[in-house]
Amino acid sequence: MIEIRISFKEMCERFGVTPRTLRYYEYIELLSPEREGRSRFYSAREVARMTLIMRGRRFGFSLEEIRQWLEIYDQQGTRAQMEAWVVMADSQLADLRKRQEELAQTIAELEGLRADTSRSLEECDREQD
Repeated sequence: MIEIRISFKEMCERFGVTPRTLRYYEYIELLSPEREGRSRFYSAREVARMTLIMRGRRFGFSLEEIRQWLEIYDQQGTRAQMEAWVVMADSQLADLRKRQEELAQTIAELEGLRADTSRSLEECDREQD
């Protein structure tokens, strides 16, 4: 079986992240590339972890939450990680729904204020005619 190894530059390109971001993920121990001199190479495991990191970020999880979740797999295995994921997802979904409601209220308020202001402008225009 051929082992996948991609370079630092390829990893940045594949995931659309900056070198600084990738180095930071290594610094906080989300990723552990193989090192050969000054070069870094990422195995299939690291590519999979980066996929999960990017997905977690897209869903609004903090890097610390993602780090802890990835550690569950290393320490307790797949089932424990999946159980933790369900709990994390439920919590995040509740938070996202709350934010969605707040955003809908803010949009409605802004639309109302805009409509009121537009009417006031029309009244000003009529008074000037």
